[in-house]
Amino acid sequence: MPPTLASLVHHSALKLTVRAGEGRLDTPVRWAHASELADPVPYMEGGELLLITALKLDAEDPEAMRRYVKRLAGAGVVGLGFAVGVHYPDIPQALLDAATDADLPLIEVPRRTPFLAISKAVSASIAAEQYRAVTAGFAAQRELTKQALSDGPEGLLLALAGQVDGWAALYDASGAVVATAPEWASRRAARLTSDVERLRERPAPASSVVAGAEDRVELHSLGTGRRPRAALAVGTAAALGTAERYAVHSAVALLTLTTERSRSLHAAEQRIGAAVLRMLLAGEPDHARTVAGDLYGGLLDAPFRLVVAEVASASAARVRAGAEGAVPEADAPEEAALPAAVVLAAAGATGTDPLAALVDVVEAAAARSGEALLVVPYGERLVLLAVDGGAGVRACAEYAAALEAGRGAAPREATASGEEAELVMGLSAPAGPIAAASAYKQAEQALSVARRRGRALVEHEELAAGSVLPLLADDAVRAFADGLLRALHEHDATGRGDLVASLRAWLSRHGQWDAAAADLGVHRHTLRYRMRRVEEILGRSLDDPDVRMELWLSLKATSMGSD
Repeated sequence: MPPTLASLVHHSALKLTVRAGEGRLDTPVRWAHASELADPVPYMEGGELLLITALKLDAEDPEAMRRYVKRLAGAGVVGLGFAVGVHYPDIPQALLDAATDADLPLIEVPRRTPFLAISKAVSASIAAEQYRAVTAGFAAQRELTKQALSDGPEGLLLALAGQVDGWAALYDASGAVVATAPEWASRRAARLTSDVERLRERPAPASSVVAGAEDRVELHSLGTGRRPRAALAVGTAAALGTAERYAVHSAVALLTLTTERSRSLHAAEQRIGAAVLRMLLAGEPDHARTVAGDLYGGLLDAPFRLVVAEVASASAARVRAGAEGAVPEADAPEEAALPAAVVLAAAGATGTDPLAALVDVVEAAAARSGEALLVVPYGERLVLLAVDGGAGVRACAEYAAALEAGRGAAPREATASGEEAELVMGLSAPAGPIAAASAYKQAEQALSVARRRGRALVEHEELAAGSVLPLLADDAVRAFADGLLRALHEHDATGRGDLVASLRAWLSRHGQWDAAAADLGVHRHTLRYRMRRVEEILGRSLDDPDVRMELWLSLKATSMGSD
């Protein structure tokens, strides 16, 4: 405890006597200061015991003393020490009455007690308190270190909660709660997700205070990089004291060391993962399994999914999506059903690297469920190999839904060309190690469709369930169609026959002359003549199925462009 007026009064060597304000002797004393100024208030900071002899005061004037004492109390002076036997044989009644009325402790200092002795007593008590706080802090550090080494972050949190007489919580890179101590604090910690997300937007180290009705919470970012790797929350009933502050700082240091060590291990694991992926794509599953060992071996024992992600131009995606038609709302999960940490991470990704934000969310989800996850940067892309139906795949889908729900609501990161950037992902069908190369190609195909349609995520299984016709809206396909049919359109423009309409009718009837001629309202011999003219003009045979396919798709592409 810091020194108080009571501890000074009880100091046997000082021989002090309380004359007024007996009920406020438990007030802490920050310093003892002697001043004979008529108005020492400008030089006070609050918390001082002011020592006077009334050399320049009219201590017997009641009005002057009331003003003097009122000024001292208003400045935060905690007590007034009056030396008797110097200028006044006893404390003047005017000063005693003023102190009593203001309830300001007034202490009589005997002549044989120098002010210096009181200042030394206060200084020694403050130094002793600081020493006790430092000693307690070192003891807390030793205990926290012991718990961290034996029981990991969970043990450290439990010890920290006991040190501060409150609760503690650890958050991962996505802002989700990883562990709390005691367990009852999990609900309180979950309500701070948005505050943790705001803290993560600031470079580490960073901290903030959240004052609530039930407690006071300090948030500290963990990590040394530009993006914090985790966060620590400490909740207490009141502001932290010196010893508690040492304990919190020790916990931050220990947890930061843990996260940085984890980052080094993660980098090594990522290099192994890259080698495993290259072997899988090269058709060497046995070698890949040997290299994966216990680290990724379990991931290759069950069906997995490949996710290929990249950052695409948002403006180009919107143009393509508009050309192909809007994606139905029913295709995306409802935003209200998404985990809060995923929604917040997707919102925060608008100002950070979208691929890094995706990795944070998926890795956190896999870690919470105890799943293996392979994450490999692959050129400008990111490749993820995750358990089919597991938390990693679900996190990708939830993150994509949150991105699509938030697009247009906030500015995005820019690509190197200065355009807005959007994260797009392609998800393969379930596969095993032998079919990894095929799964990668499926993910690439789904990624291409996601990029064209302005979607955040497309599964390869969706492609077979849809129609090929929307793909004909591509500008290159339309240019091919226009070039292939241009000669027929030029022929029809001269009024020498409707070859384009005749070709469309004939192809739609699968080459059945009578049915196609009936649709056109002409004789079948007329239709046969027109088809021979089509062959002559195009220089292609309609007996070739590839030619018929190209002509039919060209007719569909040009009709879509004219709608």
